[in-house]
Amino acid sequence: MALAASPHQTYIPLPSSNSGGRRADHDVVLKPVPIYIVSHESQLPATFLYPSPKNELVVGLDCEGVDLCRYGTLCIVQLAFPDAIYLVDAIRGGKKLINACKPALESIYVTKIIHDCKRDSEALYYQFHIKLQNVMDTQIAHYLIEEQLGKKSALDGHISFVRLLADPRYCGISYVEKKEVRSLLREDPQFWTYRPLSELMIRAAADDVRFLPYIFHKMMEKLSEQSLWRLAVRGSLCCRCFCISDNEYADWPAIPSIPGFLNVERDTLEEEILSVLDVPPGKMGCVIGRRGSSILSIKESCKAEIIIGGSKGAPNKVFIIGPVNQVRKAEAMLRGRIS
Repeated sequence: MALAASPHQTYIPLPSSNSGGRRADHDVVLKPVPIYIVSHESQLPATFLYPSPKNELVVGLDCEGVDLCRYGTLCIVQLAFPDAIYLVDAIRGGKKLINACKPALESIYVTKIIHDCKRDSEALYYQFHIKLQNVMDTQIAHYLIEEQLGKKSALDGHISFVRLLADPRYCGISYVEKKEVRSLLREDPQFWTYRPLSELMIRAAADDVRFLPYIFHKMMEKLSEQSLWRLAVRGSLCCRCFCISDNEYADWPAIPSIPGFLNVERDTLEEEILSVLDVPPGKMGCVIGRRGSSILSIKESCKAEIIIGGSKGAPNKVFIIGPVNQVRKAEAMLRGRIS
């Protein structure tokens, strides 16, 4: 099925190396690209559908849906390429279309740039048996860059996509449209299920991915070799965070080990792990504490990310990601709260 000319268009910022000539770092050159609404796999690039080491790709990725998690409904998978945006319509294309994307979403030859991969990965895993891997999570990358600079980030290193876009080091733009969509989602949670896609839906879906490749290039310039390894590890752990299985992730790809070129720093590096802690029914309040005081205290004491399953899934579990010693420390403190 050949792609017809698209009536929809947006603009993507070009990395410095691709824009031609020399220019100031804060000057952004915008390139017009089409937005394609995909309902059949033949509308996607062959290099994406059939990943190969000869054609390694870097694509922006996001997912939209209703209550996006294991129990929700995935509606759209957005893909940002250098020459086009593809909105993969899971409502019209169904499982067959999303399964056609599975090789790329699981491939080591396709780098997926995403902001906070945990719930998107959970939805792909439970609804389509896709094990998302080889992600570059911009939320994690931001935390590591701040850490390199000796700055204290917010607990767990969380930064919203809106705030990240506003940072002049990466894009320096105001994303006011996001607030409009959030308001509509609160009024009507079924917003992403309606077809045909409205102009607002198309624009909002494209906006969530069109800046990601640019941010990727800006961040990669700033990350040290050690941080790049930690980024790969944290991305792998966050992808499987909410994807609980009986085999303890045995069917998932191995976590990247400490690379040989970091041998000089091996004494200061520590393997990172994901731990899933079961909380007895009725005891989550002890973990969280009044107005979150208990969990905040533990987070401040441990250099590990601590995530509560919450209402979207795994309500009686706590997920801990970080260096082994810090994870064990967090486990001990959490068990002390629920014993």
